Amino acid sequence: MPRVSVTVDGIAYEEEVEPRLLLVHLLRDRLGKTGTPIGCDTGNCGACTVLLDGKSVKSCSVLAVQADGSAVTTIEGLAANGTLHPMQRAFHEEHALQCGYCTPGMVMAAVDLVRENPDPSEEAIREGLEGNLCRCTGYCNIVRAVRRGAQDMAVKTP
Repeated sequence: MPRVSVTVDGIAYEEEVEPRLLLVHLLRDRLGKTGTPIGCDTGNCGACTVLLDGKSVKSCSVLAVQADGSAVTTIEGLAANGTLHPMQRAFHEEHALQCGYCTPGMVMAAVDLVRENPDPSEEAIREGLEGNLCRCTGYCNIVRAVRRGAQDMAVKTP
């Protein structure tokens, strides 16, 4: 079986994996990163979105062997020293979740979106998150949270 070396949330791991093992299963089952939910297992819902070398990917669509040598950031890895990432905080403060199942993927996709476009319009946010589905909300609070998160991410700290 192939061995993969991957850094997840700043910690280096080396794992022996079956060639067909999906990244989401490596993260959840082997590494205990259960904040990355398994939604559809088909790449349609986006609940399992993580950052792979800084770019958002649906981890149910990536083989673990494809992540070899890469850095993965999960929802658990966004918070630093017990302080929520600005996007996580914005989702909380803007009440941009109901059941919360899609929230980790939405937050991760939003972080990548804002890194690419630091001041996205409502249209750009809706387009940027179109691969992430939420069955509970009307998306209004999610869009508001992404705008707020973008503003907070733009604030430079000393």
